[in-house]
Amino acid sequence: MQERHSIHGTWANRWIFILAATGSAVGLGNIWKFPYITGENGGGAFVLVYLVCILLVGVPIMMGEALIGRRGRCNPVNAMKVTASESDLSTGWQAIGWMAALAGFLIFSFYSVVAGWVLNYIAGMVRGDYIDMGRDQAAAQFEQLLADPKLMLAWHSVFVVLVMLVVVGGVNKGLERATRIMMPSLFALLALLLGYSFTTGHFTQGLEFLFRFAPEDLTWDSVLVALGHSFFTLSLGMGAILAYGSYMPKQASIGGTVMTIAFLDTLVALAAGMAIFPIVFANELDPGAGPGLMFITLPVAFGQMPGGQLFGFLFFLLVGVAAWTSAISLMEPATAWLVERLKLERLPACLILGAAGWAMGILSLGSFNVLADFKLLGMTTFDFLDFVTANIMLPLGGLFLAIYVGWFMRRSAIMDELAMKKRLHFNLWYGVVRLVAPVAVAIIFALNLYQKLA
Repeated sequence: MQERHSIHGTWANRWIFILAATGSAVGLGNIWKFPYITGENGGGAFVLVYLVCILLVGVPIMMGEALIGRRGRCNPVNAMKVTASESDLSTGWQAIGWMAALAGFLIFSFYSVVAGWVLNYIAGMVRGDYIDMGRDQAAAQFEQLLADPKLMLAWHSVFVVLVMLVVVGGVNKGLERATRIMMPSLFALLALLLGYSFTTGHFTQGLEFLFRFAPEDLTWDSVLVALGHSFFTLSLGMGAILAYGSYMPKQASIGGTVMTIAFLDTLVALAAGMAIFPIVFANELDPGAGPGLMFITLPVAFGQMPGGQLFGFLFFLLVGVAAWTSAISLMEPATAWLVERLKLERLPACLILGAAGWAMGILSLGSFNVLADFKLLGMTTFDFLDFVTANIMLPLGGLFLAIYVGWFMRRSAIMDELAMKKRLHFNLWYGVVRLVAPVAVAIIFALNLYQKLA
């Protein structure tokens, strides 16, 4: 096959792709959700189950997305169309690409609202708003933010502009340049916060909460939580890896690269927990606060600790960078499609998508105040978009992609793209992506719907 080339460019090297994809995977959920569910579900025993799920679900499907992207060398919709044609299949398979790009765009529209909250907290830490603040005051201040549509709109707008300023630069001048700055910054901020947590006197207690090996706390629900998180944490089913894979250098090993991304994503999530929980325990606060951990519990903790204002600022800056890198990957697939399909330059494509995402975000932020009574199937716009994307579009996208790669895409094309040196390794991956991954994602899909609708 004559090698194709993306009109958008190619990552300078394998490590830039690794960092960009890790940036896509590392988001708000890594900072608060993974450490929390680890501590509540058996610590080290849960981590082992999670890693098995990553190997059986996350990594195989991510490899499938990356190989389709690199094989097609174009946006997710066209990549599916190109690889389907190459395998003498119906171009109807491109519907997977459509659903992925649309899911990414819809997620961005409400993700940017939450990221706007993070920007507000960065500013609050700079001003010293949380010094000596009690939990009730912090909760009231968060409620005040949600009740203020003008303030939320301002921060939502700032975040949308920040994201599109990167996307408009394209692969090399935008995504790659931002990755070279933001990902080392993210790791540096995480290291600083880890060092700070070590001084709290409760670092050992935080490690015990995260890593105690307590298989007696593992239940079937714990396994299902690990299974679900292993799928969602790697940005699967939303077109990001399909798009980023299309910019991947031909000589880079897809298998080794994806394993490295999964390792870094898990490492960042665990390191975030090691940074957060000693601070929580030092202030005798609730480690099981869920989403409130970030916007209520931690501001109180930082406000009561020596040097807390500085390190609170660094923490929310870390969260902001994680949200920024994730949001960039959400908008790249749709941007690439507009550029290729309508022959637009990057600037007008980004203006169109940025404006559309900003407008959709207004509906989401209004869910907490002026549009709280507007319901879709009994849900606010924010909750409805979250439900449709997380419980329907992403699992279905991952399921169909695994079926497409495992059962329909031409085996010779897959082997050529993966270029695995050992046939045993290929056969193991191929068996998992054909049999294990689709069943696992189908379980995620069915249980998520049951839990939400029951």
